[in-house]
Amino acid sequence: MINRVIISGGGTGGHIFPALAIADEIKKRNPKAEILFIGARGRMEMEKIPQAGYEIIGLPIAGLQRKLTWKNLLLPFKLIRSFYLVYSVIKKFKPELVIGVGGYASGPTLQMAQLLQIPTLLQEQNSYPGKTNKILAKKAKAICVAYPGMERFFPKEKISFTGNPVRANLAIDLHPLRAEAADFFGLEQDKPSLLIIGGSLGALTLNESMHAALAATQEKNLQVLWQCGKSYDAKLQQNSSVMPANVKVLPFIQRMDLAYALADVIISRAGALSVSELALVGKPSILVPSPNVAEDHQTKNALSLVDQQAALLIKDTDARAQLMQTCFDLLAAADQKQVLSDNLKALGLPFATQNIVDVCEKVVA
Repeated sequence: MINRVIISGGGTGGHIFPALAIADEIKKRNPKAEILFIGARGRMEMEKIPQAGYEIIGLPIAGLQRKLTWKNLLLPFKLIRSFYLVYSVIKKFKPELVIGVGGYASGPTLQMAQLLQIPTLLQEQNSYPGKTNKILAKKAKAICVAYPGMERFFPKEKISFTGNPVRANLAIDLHPLRAEAADFFGLEQDKPSLLIIGGSLGALTLNESMHAALAATQEKNLQVLWQCGKSYDAKLQQNSSVMPANVKVLPFIQRMDLAYALADVIISRAGALSVSELALVGKPSILVPSPNVAEDHQTKNALSLVDQQAALLIKDTDARAQLMQTCFDLLAAADQKQVLSDNLKALGLPFATQNIVDVCEKVVA
């Protein structure tokens, strides 16, 4: 049983939602467990974690800017301040375990925990780990992974193949929810439906591809549920863009279970959380990996499905020209949709969260 734990990481929904799933499972097993999150100031976790009912402390940490900017000069000072703050928090909170889920904050948090000889666990969501996790793995007590073959990067004896934690309400048959989903989003139950999700922060390539195809979706009698992200939603509002009745645009979708239930085909980035959720819901999917991520890990995530004939892949550079036509073709290809769906479902790991907390409990036992 786990009594006091720090969970660190964030930046995007792909890090935040698995962290919350782990926290919820720990609380389910021990309602008296004390859980503290450590994130990065100004990032998404500082909003989403308190909304879920947990306390979070923000570090003044940021990533290295790819273009030359004066902000990079502040990084060493931010890192030193972050280490000092983490040291103070750990000494006061006295966790029996520190879990890292990826994101800017997890590096200094787990490094300090390891320095103070507190057990650490890594939850590596991607098929290709970043440099920080490769370093942290050397002193971590356990590493939970979502893809086979990760012994290429981590010590084999530390690895547990658990899968990625996903929202608990996705680990059920979603088909009976289709009518409720149509009503919830103000769309029709019996119309072919496309779900387009660019991740929790949105994706410009997907948004522009979708926007250019609005008239085509009407011609093909297709309805669209479109998560565009806050910044693109603001741009649409600023331009007073009027959406056709068959298109529902939202900056962020809270009820992803209903979104997946309504979808006949899904267009998505290939973040670790997205890939794991798609495998669980088993809906035919077209993946457009983001080019703006470290180690090009989204392409590697997508290829892990494509190699199993469980998804289609379109490069970001080709998306504006090819994405929507590929989507229309897939919607009309019943046999191909069934093959993709069957192969995708075979890769789903519905008990990932429970598996990870099992490993956590072994570490503190």
